[in-house]
Amino acid sequence: MRIAVTGSIATDHLMVFPGRFADQLLTGQLERVSLSFLADRLEVRRGGVGANIAFGLGRLGLRPVLVGAAGIDFADHEHRLRAAGVDTSAVRVSETLHTARFVCTTDDDQNQIATFYAGAMVEARGIDLGEVARAAGRLDLVLVGADDPQAMLRHTCLAHDLGIAVAADPSQQLARLDVEQTKRLVDGARWLFTNQYEAALLMERTGWSEQEVLERVRSWVVTRGAEGVSITSRDGDRVDVPAVPAGTVADPTGVGDAFRAGFLAGVAGNLPHRRAAQLGCALATVVIESVGTQEYKLLATDLVARVDHAYGSEAARETEPLLAGVS
Repeated sequence: MRIAVTGSIATDHLMVFPGRFADQLLTGQLERVSLSFLADRLEVRRGGVGANIAFGLGRLGLRPVLVGAAGIDFADHEHRLRAAGVDTSAVRVSETLHTARFVCTTDDDQNQIATFYAGAMVEARGIDLGEVARAAGRLDLVLVGADDPQAMLRHTCLAHDLGIAVAADPSQQLARLDVEQTKRLVDGARWLFTNQYEAALLMERTGWSEQEVLERVRSWVVTRGAEGVSITSRDGDRVDVPAVPAGTVADPTGVGDAFRAGFLAGVAGNLPHRRAAQLGCALATVVIESVGTQEYKLLATDLVARVDHAYGSEAARETEPLLAGVS
């Protein structure tokens, strides 16, 4: 399966606050919040939704096509993505703007407060997915991740027109999209990815019930943090997969992207949804134990062991052949 991943390419500035955000918020004063958190640690890492998912797919042995816009400072990041097996030929590199910036602070409860600066990401709307598909020879699936909103809408429309399956993953951009834009991104998707909060926001934004969302997509994948993930199909069948226990929690940034990479790699390898989600949860745990969304070490034996420990030997046996290309 040839997968194109559209979405942001960014530089992450990750900080840690040794306390709880909730302890600093005063009841009755939330409409006038003015807070500063003294962070103990700063890590500057490569990231972005599109880049993270493509990186994970590449490490799992696929050769995904990354579709997005980066800045004049992209060279080092591009080299790392290519080394991981990502096709970066469809990345538009701005001549004037810097790569997008994600600035995130995490507290002791793993809650996060973040700000995203678009930078070169705004130029993603100028990318023609039809040209990308022709250059790639074929595309079997396009994941439309958080990106410039106009780019997300254009990619979705073109993928449907070209008859390419769509995985809708609006995530952080749900806060920016209006009602009609949200509906257009979701309607007709083969898979819809959200976390639990985004699922509620999406239904509030569109006015659709859960059943009405499912009437418009083939499967809805909802990540639930430590509770794992649920996958509900149009016919009402639901699969619940518990999370893989983490040894240590270093940084939750990029965990959802890692799950998506593992899940889609499982789908590409013809695993059923339950097994694909188990692989996604295993990769997510590798990432949560690392600082940085593309800094983790990946070994096939370690992934199989995680699946075995969490889901049993049968799950491990069925997953292991898919990991021959892990690098």
